[in-house]
Amino acid sequence: MSIIHIARAELRALKPYSAAEQVDGTIRLNANEAAFRNAADRCRRPLNRYPEVRPARLRAMLASHYGVEDSCLLTTRGSSEAIDLLLRAFCRAGVDNVVTPAPTFSMYRHYADIQDAAIREVPLDRSGDFAIQAGALLAACDANTRLVFLCSPNNPTGTVLPRSTLTAILDSLADRTAVIVDEAYAEFSEEPSAIGLLGSHGNLIVLRTLSKALGLAGARCGALIGPPEVIRMLDAIQAPYAMATPVVECIEDALDPRHIDLARGNVRRTVAERDRLAAEFERLPIVRQVWPSGANFLFVRLEDAAGTLEMTRRAGILVRHFGGENADCIRISIGSDEENDRLLDCLRTLPE
Repeated sequence: MSIIHIARAELRALKPYSAAEQVDGTIRLNANEAAFRNAADRCRRPLNRYPEVRPARLRAMLASHYGVEDSCLLTTRGSSEAIDLLLRAFCRAGVDNVVTPAPTFSMYRHYADIQDAAIREVPLDRSGDFAIQAGALLAACDANTRLVFLCSPNNPTGTVLPRSTLTAILDSLADRTAVIVDEAYAEFSEEPSAIGLLGSHGNLIVLRTLSKALGLAGARCGALIGPPEVIRMLDAIQAPYAMATPVVECIEDALDPRHIDLARGNVRRTVAERDRLAAEFERLPIVRQVWPSGANFLFVRLEDAAGTLEMTRRAGILVRHFGGENADCIRISIGSDEENDRLLDCLRTLPE
């Protein structure tokens, strides 16, 4: 059973925006577009014309890439837009709540705050490698919990959510809560994608992005994958012409099989570098712990995180620091071989 029935009633009935008709081979005098191309326009499709409201070819290519039907996928401006759409569609302001582990991707809280949806964070135990405990997460849910966000591999810890834990959560929440699995880093992990569970769990929604594994963070393109009824509702909520023509053409090119093969090679190199860095960090006196990671980054506990941040910054290297209970930790993205070596050289100069 699809989870559409728990969405906001007024949005379930929302009709999509009716844009000016677009028909190839016709004279278009119906959309108040400019008659002439800009001199700087180098795109295959003329930029004086609006793009498709929902680029059909791009949607089909992304659906094929992720192994789903077109009707189960919505193209979004990165995963962030997908998160925003879900909060707006499912959560009544001042009434409903969202449950997430902590620490996790901070944009879940950001969009929940915008929607005035309470967010309940379930602390992860770092002594247990930040593994999600289904019991604790489910205990935080109640009748007004509309969404549960699970980032796997988790940002910033790199923790991978086991299939058995995910299915236990999905089964327990069944037809009362949508479970969102954010797989922004899935390509760097050996765990099978949650996409394979869509057919058996109507409350599952999966987020994917081209920012990481395909190296297209600047293009801002992602995919929200879920039940067709949910996709149709979110399609009506999403702004028209959401994907700019240059982005559409860029992504179409990037999804060419030759480019996908090259991107997969880059993923393999990133994983190899991640494992090499983890081993090197373990040997550094300033490092107290390196957690297992299924992503393109490492989460590291240091003797002096603040001092390390200052030293790396002086060396022209930026890493990410998180406060609160993990103020002694930093997240380090995996760079090129040369960039990683520069980081190691910097860290080796730090006193114990």
